[in-house]
Amino acid sequence: MEFLMELGVYLLTGAVAGFFAGLLGIGGGLIIVPILTSAFVWFLDTDYIVHLAIGTSLATIFITSAASVRKHQQHDAVRWDLFRSLAPGIFLGGLLGGWLAHFMNASVLAKVFALIELAIAIKLLLDLQPNPHREMPGKLGRFSAGSVIGSLSSLVGIGGGALNTPYMMWHNVRMPEAIATSSALSLPIAAAGTLGFMLSGFQTPDLPAFATGYIYWPAFLGIVAASFFTAPVGATLTHKLPVKILKRVFALLLIILAIKMFWF
Repeated sequence: MEFLMELGVYLLTGAVAGFFAGLLGIGGGLIIVPILTSAFVWFLDTDYIVHLAIGTSLATIFITSAASVRKHQQHDAVRWDLFRSLAPGIFLGGLLGGWLAHFMNASVLAKVFALIELAIAIKLLLDLQPNPHREMPGKLGRFSAGSVIGSLSSLVGIGGGALNTPYMMWHNVRMPEAIATSSALSLPIAAAGTLGFMLSGFQTPDLPAFATGYIYWPAFLGIVAASFFTAPVGATLTHKLPVKILKRVFALLLIILAIKMFWF
């Protein structure tokens, strides 16, 4: 019975996170990490609950984002020129974030996550608009921005869309293209972050069975089994639903989850 309950939590988490990942270009980690943190308290006996939640979240984001990108590409919405210029910095930043997380205790890591999630929620609620005269910076500026976005995203287990999307919109990239390109940029963040969390936690004692470093595979499998199907649905609805209204609803959900992480 406990196994079925655990599997049900992972499947439901994947379904919700995958839908919003496709819809808003957000990799799902903003939802996955708080839920997994609570679930692991019940199902796992380890001191590395937050590290496992973040590492597992990054691993699932790779699959979710791949499914979203396929659907966005059908609408020719992915700006591959922006992807190529931002991806190198994002990948290196993702590795750095995964390595740094190993040296932070669970309580501090949870509060860092909560602060970033709260900041993202406030930005979504205020619906800040880009300066109409602002353009994307040159190669060095994009590499620097990508490095910061990658390290912060990897550190707290999010796909980077929550940072990439507003960054590109701030530089006058249209919302559908920013969302689609953010989904693509979640791939190097997730790949680098997963590798970082896997390697940094490889020699950590007292990790649960079925974990490789800070990646807990039962949760990974349950989440991707659902998110793989719901992410394309969200990506399709990006071009049909009132995204601005949904962003505000999503922001309220993020505030609730951020408060929960403050009290971990």
